[in-house]
Amino acid sequence: MSIAFLLIRKTPGICEHLSTQREDGNSCDFDWREVEILMFLSAIVMMKNRRAITIEQHVGNIILFSKVANVILFFRLDIRLGLLYLTLCIVFLMTCKPPLYMGPEYIKYFSDKTIDDELEKDNRVTWIVEFFANWSPECQSFASVYADLSLKYNCAGLKFGKVDIGRYSEVAKKYRVSTSPLSKQLPSLVLFQGGKEIMRRPQVDKKGRAVSWTFTEENIIREFNLNELYQKSKKLGKTKGEKFERPNESVFSPVPEEEEPEAETITAMDTESKKDK
Repeated sequence: MSIAFLLIRKTPGICEHLSTQREDGNSCDFDWREVEILMFLSAIVMMKNRRAITIEQHVGNIILFSKVANVILFFRLDIRLGLLYLTLCIVFLMTCKPPLYMGPEYIKYFSDKTIDDELEKDNRVTWIVEFFANWSPECQSFASVYADLSLKYNCAGLKFGKVDIGRYSEVAKKYRVSTSPLSKQLPSLVLFQGGKEIMRRPQVDKKGRAVSWTFTEENIIREFNLNELYQKSKKLGKTKGEKFERPNESVFSPVPEEEEPEAETITAMDTESKKDK
């Protein structure tokens, strides 16, 4: 689909029947306007790929804007070809959805009923929670990066969670994360300690728009200070491990046992009372 116009314009037997604005009348080569459109496309792709995180996102941007250029080129060539290509694009968009990340991860998925309880269960545990929506291309691209971070930094005192605010709108309202594509707040990473929000990325300005921020692994490690946070959080795991190594020890003081001399004293008192009688 991304190279459809290129194939039609360059394929012998087909390109001869196409119209062209070239002075030499060669319909099997691009005219100056088509070259101009393709150059403009390249500039847009370069700008978009500056914020791309993964290779898949780079390739996705190229494919997406190639289709946009194809729509323009086909409509310019023949309105019937433009309508046909646009219809095919819509059909593919509705039927061929991008795959979800299914790789390894140490992430707990919250619902609207469990997120508050989990964040407040243990004040010693620090949570990093991603607020996402399955329909967001940015969230889909970030899934593998977030999973890698959870594999590297998850421990007893530092845990990673996710909540789908596209599904649980009440959670989005409570934690002030907008699901509007115009707000550019998806995904949002929020750091919680003791059930309270400490920081989030991206930050949100007074107009409710997200401040531009790139979700790379390096940026997240630096902004959230994950290396230092991980070293501190591992101490909680060692403390828990010591408790599990001595399971028979009670946290309460043992009840003192009765001493045997007391029993002998009682017996002697009984004997004396019998003699008096």
